[in-house]
Amino acid sequence: MRLRHSVAAVCGALALTAALAAPAHAASGDFTYRFVGLDGSPRTATLHDPESDRCLTLPEVADPYSSGPAFAPHNDTDDYAIVFTGPGCTGDSWRLRPHGRPATDRLELRSVVFVR
Repeated sequence: MRLRHSVAAVCGALALTAALAAPAHAASGDFTYRFVGLDGSPRTATLHDPESDRCLTLPEVADPYSSGPAFAPHNDTDDYAIVFTGPGCTGDSWRLRPHGRPATDRLELRSVVFVR
């Protein structure tokens, strides 16, 4: 009888471990934004199927002391995008709906997180 309970407990623990190790959810679609390159020309970058529930600091504008912020984000994913004025999802934030219209050039950002 004790062996049966032990086997059941081990099987339950393995099932729980497998469920916790499931791959992270990714937002389906593209998130684009604009930024000014090192040569002073405007550029566009795209995050394709970005990971959800994780803060993503945009690499081109990560350092506030060496670059201006990104601007004009367009959330064409199936998740909400919360954009932040600072790196590491800090500062002021705005929520962009899934498959929304492109935001104005006045909306500046340095990081983003995607949520359902």
